Amino acid sequence: MKDTILEIFFAPMLRAGLALFFIFFFLLPVYAVAEDQPPPAPAQKPKNKHVSFEYELDPYYSNVGLLINLTDKPIPDAGEAPELEVYKQLLFSSFIPRAVILEAAIFPMPDLGVAIRDKAPEFYSESEVINNFNLVKAITAGFEEPYALSLFAGNVMSFTRPDEKKKHGNFGYMGYLISVSDYHIKSNRLIEDKSVELEWKIKGDRKFSTHTLHWSFRIGEKLHSNRDIKDVIYIALRRSLLDFAAPSGSLSSILENSGFEYIYDMDNKNFKPVRHYFTVDKKWPYSKKRMGFSLALGFIWEGAQKYTGALADIDGRNNFQVVLRPNIQF
Repeated sequence: MKDTILEIFFAPMLRAGLALFFIFFFLLPVYAVAEDQPPPAPAQKPKNKHVSFEYELDPYYSNVGLLINLTDKPIPDAGEAPELEVYKQLLFSSFIPRAVILEAAIFPMPDLGVAIRDKAPEFYSESEVINNFNLVKAITAGFEEPYALSLFAGNVMSFTRPDEKKKHGNFGYMGYLISVSDYHIKSNRLIEDKSVELEWKIKGDRKFSTHTLHWSFRIGEKLHSNRDIKDVIYIALRRSLLDFAAPSGSLSSILENSGFEYIYDMDNKNFKPVRHYFTVDKKWPYSKKRMGFSLALGFIWEGAQKYTGALADIDGRNNFQVVLRPNIQF
């Protein structure tokens, strides 16, 4: 069954992802230039945009996506609705998918960690500042793939303000996601592994001039073609808020300019814990430039059963990894 799922989804999504990268990096710039030219005659603004390109740039997670609206109605706009109201609207919206998103994502910092260990092994070794604490590994840990291609089907809502230009990726999502990748990262080394991830998720990215809010709840299953990597069921929670309006130094600024992420992986056969990932972060907003600096601290715990065979640790013990993640958020 697992091999069938891998065969069905892997190759088609890989080809679709390569096509998406070609469109974004070669055809989209030409289209954008053409859009900037003045139209020959006034034209009525379309009521519904069926297809749009969205992208996000981040040192740890960058992506480009093709959003396709499957209906004749515009994507609903939640505007400045309270956070709990957004959750409610997404959860109780129709469970029949009204939009699909094809996304190609790359994880720059984890990829940098792989490159450093492979191309600069001496520097990587010297980064072990104390016993069992490698600075490069701590900064680049957390992502188990170098890149991923995904297909989302579900419901989408946008977030806009009347007096602000809409930013890319300013959406809320609720639906189903299929992701594929052909490599796995373990201790900053690439391992051949065709994997398929199936999940249900509710996610949002609200980006206004006064604040930037990210949240997500995911539950799913991850299957590996490499027999030495454990297949898992997982639950994941994340929330992050960068608030430019909170008074500097106030209690609200300290509490609101923060975030957390928790991922719990369990064996998909006996439900025993395989991996815990937990981070908390503090943010320092820079209002003049509408950006912020963040520092996340946390840990990754991996049970000895996560890897077997050639990938198993020699001593057969559980693994504990400190996570230290500096970042700049726009």
